[in-house]
Amino acid sequence: MVNFKKARERMVEAQVMARGVQDERVLEAMRKVPRHLFVDEALRDQAYSDHPLPIAENQTISQPFIVGLMTESLQLKGGEKVLEIGTGSGYQAAVLAELAGRVFSIERFPDLGYRANATLRKLGYENVIIRVGDGSLGWPDDAPFDGIIVTAGTPQIPQPLIDQLVPGGRLIVPVGDRTAQDLILVERAPEGVRKTNLGGVRFVNLVGKWGWKE
Repeated sequence: MVNFKKARERMVEAQVMARGVQDERVLEAMRKVPRHLFVDEALRDQAYSDHPLPIAENQTISQPFIVGLMTESLQLKGGEKVLEIGTGSGYQAAVLAELAGRVFSIERFPDLGYRANATLRKLGYENVIIRVGDGSLGWPDDAPFDGIIVTAGTPQIPQPLIDQLVPGGRLIVPVGDRTAQDLILVERAPEGVRKTNLGGVRFVNLVGKWGWKE
């Protein structure tokens, strides 16, 4: 039997902290959220390994370090309103829910959205709202957001997401081609939009008006 609590602690220490994620609130959230409950039962013994894992609809649950890096990049202090593009398994939303006031998450596959919602509710995450739709358009009726996180690669930064940031808000998004991207941090500063490249990543494709076509 895998001791999942110890596996989580090893994951945080060896995969997340060791690679430079330092925000203690992010680390504590990743120590707490039961990642193994967001993957298929047959893969639970791999849930805390140093790689992505497949989920339904040919999507993935991201590598733990990438989850930590992207979450830390939002610089959440507590109480914020955060938008996630690409619910997937719901794991990233759970980590965000530990740190923010409210999390709005958009998933294009109805079955994934339903399953993620069921898992999150079972675990008591009442501050996450999931919608099925085109994530590249954002969530205008509840904008603006303090932070936006995109968990799929896109050929361009969707302008609606920049527009839906509060002044001083932060957007983290993988930008590139269909097989490899750069992780871009976008900050909506008083003098305009600032962009910082955080390094190479590989994500599934963001499909939508501002993403890839089917």
